[in-house]
Amino acid sequence: MTRTDNTSQTKLGSEAETGHPEPAGHRISVMLVDDHPLFREAVGRVIERCQDFQIVAEAGDGEEAIALAQRLSPRVTILDITLPKVSGIEATRRIKERNPDTAIIVLSVHDDAEHVTAMLKAGADAYLTKDVMGAEIVEALHHVTAGKMFLCSTALRHLVALTVSDQTGATSTEQGLSPRELEILSLMAKGLSNREIAEKVSLSTATVKGHVEGIFYKLNVDSRTEAVTTALRLGILGLSDI
Repeated sequence: MTRTDNTSQTKLGSEAETGHPEPAGHRISVMLVDDHPLFREAVGRVIERCQDFQIVAEAGDGEEAIALAQRLSPRVTILDITLPKVSGIEATRRIKERNPDTAIIVLSVHDDAEHVTAMLKAGADAYLTKDVMGAEIVEALHHVTAGKMFLCSTALRHLVALTVSDQTGATSTEQGLSPRELEILSLMAKGLSNREIAEKVSLSTATVKGHVEGIFYKLNVDSRTEAVTTALRLGILGLSDI
């Protein structure tokens, strides 16, 4: 991977002007966001050894990440929480608002419950700590591009603890979820994509997408991950459902 500076880099050639990067061979586009160039270098080498993905842009701060995400619409953005100018939490929220189809993978030294839950609520699709092996990063990439969430063991442990301690006893009826929405929500919790859910329940993908949007509205959430975590917290889903 060639570097031209120590902060950020876009590696798209003519595609950069279109705002819709199409890497050679239809590899999935990934943006890396971290304020440490050497760390970006290391993660980039791991990703580009996998033929399914290609780094199309890099940013050294949250503000630049938001601008690049809006301009290039990468399929996946991998970012840290602690970033200059704009935090990873706020960057995630704003990227998701403008580019809901961009999957967000958190790769951070923070492994406490506060940061994990804040990133999930902001719309992150995966959470990894920086002590993970390269194979886990690639595994997370495959999960989020298939519409599934991916949590490292530390993040999952915090999610379980939050669910147990914050159980409110609310029921699905109180949330207004229909039986079909409950069925789809439970399949979302198992990590199935809209296409996989559609095949399982014999509906069109467009119909499933409509149900997912209805679930988001009724639970007042903006992402599949937040829908599942909210459903766990409210008692709509149990730990066995995930």
